[in-house]
Amino acid sequence: MTEEQHSSYHPTLPPTTEEDQFSWLRLLRSRKVGPATFRRLMREHGSAQNALTALPEMARAAGIDGYEVCPPGLIEAELRAAKVANAKLLCLGSADFPAALNDLSDAPPVLWAIGDTSLLQRQSIAMVGARNCSSLGARMARGLATDLGKQGYVVVSGLARGIDTATHMAALETGTVAVMAGGVDVVYPAENTALAEKITETGLRVSEQPMGVTPQARHFPRRNRIISGLAQAVVVVEAAAKSGSLITARDALDQGREVLAVPGHPFDARAAGCNMLIRDGAILVRTAEDIIEALPKQVTAPQVEAPAPPIAVDEPAITGAALHSAILSRLGPSPIAEDQLIRDIAATAGEIGPALIDLELEGQIQRQPGGLLSLSA
Repeated sequence: MTEEQHSSYHPTLPPTTEEDQFSWLRLLRSRKVGPATFRRLMREHGSAQNALTALPEMARAAGIDGYEVCPPGLIEAELRAAKVANAKLLCLGSADFPAALNDLSDAPPVLWAIGDTSLLQRQSIAMVGARNCSSLGARMARGLATDLGKQGYVVVSGLARGIDTATHMAALETGTVAVMAGGVDVVYPAENTALAEKITETGLRVSEQPMGVTPQARHFPRRNRIISGLAQAVVVVEAAAKSGSLITARDALDQGREVLAVPGHPFDARAAGCNMLIRDGAILVRTAEDIIEALPKQVTAPQVEAPAPPIAVDEPAITGAALHSAILSRLGPSPIAEDQLIRDIAATAGEIGPALIDLELEGQIQRQPGGLLSLSA
């Protein structure tokens, strides 16, 4: 890449035409392009079409032969499927895209939505928990969701068995959002098909996955960051010590959301995760009032300290293979923040950004939830 490309950054603006939307989808559905890489390419090249044009050469420079961007036919098929399902495309930064996700470093560039998209503009609380929940846990979830709905909050969950199902059922009349791991038109588990249809009538289903995608195990952790990102707070009702609900709680902490948990009996494995969260500082939940009281006050938003600027040095800038080597030598299995990496290498964002894209395309580094970087496993 040239120095001009390094120094030219553009804000990621939402598409304004159907042609622009088509290009957004092509770029996002192209191999090795995830949410973080998408945003980086958009900043580098100014538009999805420009990024699509540049991507094959970038891949070749990264040592990937025969790279091809997503074929137009796949996007045409996705758009046809969306029309059949009556799904609407929401693009990052647009007026109907959930504002709560706009500032996340790994925000989905697009969401497919079926139902009432106005729910995304209301205050939301996420509730998650065990698939094999106890009767007491399901009753607690129903009670909390009902009371939160009466107070005007939209309840967000993941349409899974157990706590998610109880939560959505209780919030059908007041507003609920189901964040799906597969395509927004693919209901999983199948036993929740009737519930999904009811949600479409009075609530909303959303997904970042292409239409028609059957959910795979790897999709669920990615889905969880959207559940927490949409909400002001995440409430864990029941969760084992190692569970997807705790992944959602960690995502919430990374995103600056409140984390709350319902305590359980010490001998019940389904309560172990909740009890651990409370031990580690999560707010204990007895009633919906405990949740509402814990929410950030809207009048006085907390002041966020500006990140430290990159360290200025007189040494020549590291470029090319030397920069790649410097990045790889400072990364390991434990993720670190990108701004920390920039400070460690004494580089600028304009210098290090293209190098990170090259290394991502080569598969040598990967992005973790919260915009952190690590070496690929």
